[in-house]
Amino acid sequence: MHAPHKGVIITAAILAAGTALVAVPAAPSTAAAAARPMENLGRGVVAVRSSGTSVLVTWRLLGLDPDGIGFNVYRSTAGGSYVKLNAGVLTGGTNYTDSTADLTRANSYRVRPVINGAEQAASGAFTLTADHAVEPVVRIPLRPGGNVKFVWAGDLDGDGEYDYVIDRQTSPQTIEAYRRDGTFLWSVNLGPNSTNQDNIEGGSATVDVGHWDGVTVGDLDSDGRAEVAVRVANGVTFGDGSRHTESDNVRQSIAVLDGRTGAPRAKAPVPTDYLADGPMYARFGIGSLDGTGKSLVAYMKNRVGTGDFNLMMTAWRFNGTSLTNQWKWLRGNGDMADGHNTRIVDVDEDGKDEVTEIGFVLNGDGSLRYSLADEGIVHGDRFHIAKMDPNRAGLQGYGVQQNNPSGLREYYYNAGTGGMLWQHVEDGVGDVGRGMAGDIDPRFPGMEVWSFSGLYNARSNQLTEPDTSLRPWPHLGLWWDGDLTMELLNDGKFEKWNPADPKPTNGLPRLLTTSHYGAVNASGPNPALVGDLFGDWREEVVYTNAAHDQLIIFTTDRPTTTRLYTLAHNPAYRNGMTLKGYLQSHHVDYFLGAGMTKPPAPNITYAGG
Repeated sequence: MHAPHKGVIITAAILAAGTALVAVPAAPSTAAAAARPMENLGRGVVAVRSSGTSVLVTWRLLGLDPDGIGFNVYRSTAGGSYVKLNAGVLTGGTNYTDSTADLTRANSYRVRPVINGAEQAASGAFTLTADHAVEPVVRIPLRPGGNVKFVWAGDLDGDGEYDYVIDRQTSPQTIEAYRRDGTFLWSVNLGPNSTNQDNIEGGSATVDVGHWDGVTVGDLDSDGRAEVAVRVANGVTFGDGSRHTESDNVRQSIAVLDGRTGAPRAKAPVPTDYLADGPMYARFGIGSLDGTGKSLVAYMKNRVGTGDFNLMMTAWRFNGTSLTNQWKWLRGNGDMADGHNTRIVDVDEDGKDEVTEIGFVLNGDGSLRYSLADEGIVHGDRFHIAKMDPNRAGLQGYGVQQNNPSGLREYYYNAGTGGMLWQHVEDGVGDVGRGMAGDIDPRFPGMEVWSFSGLYNARSNQLTEPDTSLRPWPHLGLWWDGDLTMELLNDGKFEKWNPADPKPTNGLPRLLTTSHYGAVNASGPNPALVGDLFGDWREEVVYTNAAHDQLIIFTTDRPTTTRLYTLAHNPAYRNGMTLKGYLQSHHVDYFLGAGMTKPPAPNITYAGG
């Protein structure tokens, strides 16, 4: 482990009062840790018309469901009595294809769990409207408004299902909240200090420009309802009509808003260490830094003149009434490289999350765990932390470099210690703008990693596709078709890498084109959100339509025999859903790929009773 570099300022913590998968035991450190609170989710039943005659119904297997739990699927047609559809209890993948529905009429679906032969209470229902289009899409109405860059998911009303918070890239900017059926809840006007939307030195209330966000959604006090955290400044008007004031237009605060009303429940001032250099842009995320509660993590920067950047990272605890600073870390002149996205993940598997950047890691108490500076790591655009090698203890990291003078392009390392496992160096200084990690080639154990220098099997460092014109584009991963290798999401295209025939015409068969369903990218090639929002363990992808008055949420229309608990009950994955920056794929903390074993049950408890 690397020691903190000279010049870094570390302030001590300020503590406030289906497919057959074989089970493997949890790591001893995880088993001994306290159970962390997670959302008390419902079954998330969803139904899409998968063909002219069939409907695919999917639902969640929850993190604490007992082994052997089964399900029965029920359908109500045009408001009639619910009728069971399956002949025997379903114990495989949590999905069912209904080929007997009268699709000229509305059909509602729900499931009943079966435990030890006894049916349990019915889930909430999902209604597929009469003569519904054949499409793998759920559409949610929005109020008319401006362009949407980001969408966040959280259970704002405590009913066990995800609701949505969106931004509006207008001038001034606004943030809006909607229930999952499109019912409008509230709006926050970010005011005159959000009109300067420069992506380096913008207004003190500006959100969601460049690799900044300054907003996140999650259940910070574990009461069963999600809050909305936002970095605010002078002139912001909250959802209840109250107005935020500061003594000038440079000072800023962090506000925690009630998810149901948009009213501020607590505020705290942003530390003023770098106030002389102007307001600070922010990236927000949520994790369990002590293993028992949730903390808001803020990564904040401003620019010194026209040169370097100040970097401050802080953690905050909301207890339901007040927001308290847990710790503050200032980079100072220390040699710790940051990038364009942050990850909050338990890298040492002790049940407590760490805060990770592309070139360094902070422990949950704000102390420096390690820096990768001694390994030659400088600024880079993308990095991933996941269980890339199923046969190696712990988690692994993969990152790419921007303008590294040594010629270093990409690297693979032990995420718990920072120990380097391999590096790829080429002649000359290069700018590697993209890097991706996921299991896309079942011929090789573990995940593949790739940028613009070829496709490699991570664990063996074997170049499996040397032709850079044939390897897949390193953008985003996606769990969609139901097998155990990852699909790819690239600029509105769902694709599947075919390692057996990697020619351009066959190597990336297209599964879906989002624009065919009226979807527009939120920013550049990116959607507004990727996450496991409802249905089974496959992921949803969120866009808007061109008028920005509808969320278009893509959800799978393909059956699977693979049975996994919802990714949203995996702590590493759920943390990822709270983070934006440059939008990146989320990863679970177990190996998810070809040849995987059954993951251990997550060490969690449900929040809010």
